[in-house]
Order: sequence, then structure tokens, then C-alpha cells
Amino acid sequence: MKTIKFDKAACGVDVLLRVGLGEDLKEAYIDTEVYKTDYFEILFFKKASGYLVLNGGKIAITYNTIVFISPFQKRQWKLNPLDLDFTFLIFQEDFLNDFFADKLFTYRLLYFYQLDYSLSLLVSDEAIQKACGILSEINVELKKTKLDSEHIIRSLLYYLLLTLNRDYALQNELPLDKPENTYAYEFKKLMEIHIKEKQRVSEYAALLGISRITLNKAVQAQFGVTATHLLKQRLLFEIKNYLLHAKLTVAEIAHELNFSEPNHLMRFFKTQSGQTTTAFVADYQNGSN
Repeated sequence: MKTIKFDKAACGVDVLLRVGLGEDLKEAYIDTEVYKTDYFEILFFKKASGYLVLNGGKIAITYNTIVFISPFQKRQWKLNPLDLDFTFLIFQEDFLNDFFADKLFTYRLLYFYQLDYSLSLLVSDEAIQKACGILSEINVELKKTKLDSEHIIRSLLYYLLLTLNRDYALQNELPLDKPENTYAYEFKKLMEIHIKEKQRVSEYAALLGISRITLNKAVQAQFGVTATHLLKQRLLFEIKNYLLHAKLTVAEIAHELNFSEPNHLMRFFKTQSGQTTTAFVADYQNGSN
């Protein structure tokens, strides 16, 4: 499986951010092969028909659809190339970390590393035009850099990402309350690093130096679910990726993810997804997922 890496040279400036029209990267989105990238993507489809296979499920892509993709998520596009008009925003995590001096910023955005809700927004004509207008302003600053361009890009991008986060929270009835601490975001970040070897909430609480009760309270306050639910969904996502994209047996996947027995993995999968591993793969291959 190929991994498309961020092309810094294509930016023309010394930042890990790129904005452009879909025509500039159209081949990647009409290619039907499975691939992944090492950067974040937000895609603003003014016109489109088809779907995206992501996280083992399908996302319908139609007019005025916004899609959010995190690094190294495996995806497969099924789009009609004759009915396609979109704008892309792509960036690496280091860009946001440096730009906003907040190492947890991407984990605060509800649409990245999301496991329970669709990684898309269906918006109005006015909303998609407004977003693309902001992206056009950012693109101008990237191409015609001035002394204050960095500040303008920062303010425009910050506004866009947070208003999208507000809309996403509203669509999915997710809380946007200011957290008392950063434990919930740190938990999400740690899962991305340790999910293969740590699958108990108590292990993450220990890494954070807090009690399991404190961690669970923080996660519920910020994401509206328990820490256990979040952890199980992240592990389920990892198993699905292995089943669909790795040439490994269930026994080998169980070993990779530190299940003591393959049967334990299969039981976990059936409990969390409602399907056997065999049925899940068959549905995917038949286009049912």
C-alpha cells in the first residue's frame, strides 16, 4: 500500500501547509486504490458524487460535503471524475504544533481521530462558499508572502478550524464546554501511540499520573462517552485496519495486538461491532460496508 507524503516543495513557502483546488491533486481522488498519507486533510466538495471508504465504512460524498481525514488513515475513493469540484486543505501536525504552540490542538478538534461519528459535514451553499473564500485568502498569503503573512494565515486558519469544530459538535450533539484539564485530549494522543500494547484504561491513567476515575470523568465531560468506550472503539478501529489492509491471519493480528488468544480477539470484535471478523471482511469486499 502506498503512502503519499507531504510535498513541501509544492507549497512554495517554508510551511507544512498547502491549499489548492482539486484539479491540482485530482488524480489522488479518482484513483480507486487504497492508500494513506502522512498529513491531515480537510476536503471541501462543492460538487461530487460517489463515496469514500474510510475506517472500514463508507462516507457518501455529494454536493457541499466537507470531509476530515487524519494521517495514516487508510482510504479508498469512489468518485465520479466528471462531477467533481473541490478545494483541499492539507497540513502536517508539526505545522499546527508550531503555528499555535499547542501540542494537543489536533486532539481538541472533534473531527480528527473521531471514532463514533461520521468524519464529514453536510453544509449549505453559503457555508461551503464562505469556507472556500477563507481558503482562497490563505492561498494568496502562501503564494505572495509578506512580512505579516504568517499572522494572517494563523488567524484565518484558526478561525476556520474552530468554526468547523463548532459545526461538527452541533451536528453530532457533542459537548464544547471548556475542560477543567487536558486529560481527555492527552488520553486520545496516548492511544494513538500505545494502542497495540496498552488496552486498559488503568494503564493510560498511570501514564498520566491520575486515577482511572479522574480520567473517566475528564473523557465523559469532553467527549460524552466513557474512557472505556473510547478505548474499545480505538482498538476496534485498529483491528478493522488489520483485517482490511494487512495480509495477516486473525491469529497473527491477535499476536500483534497482544490478545492472549485469537478467540479473545474474535469475541471482542463481535461484541463491539455486531459482526464476526469473517462477515466484516466479506461485507467490505462485497461493498456492503
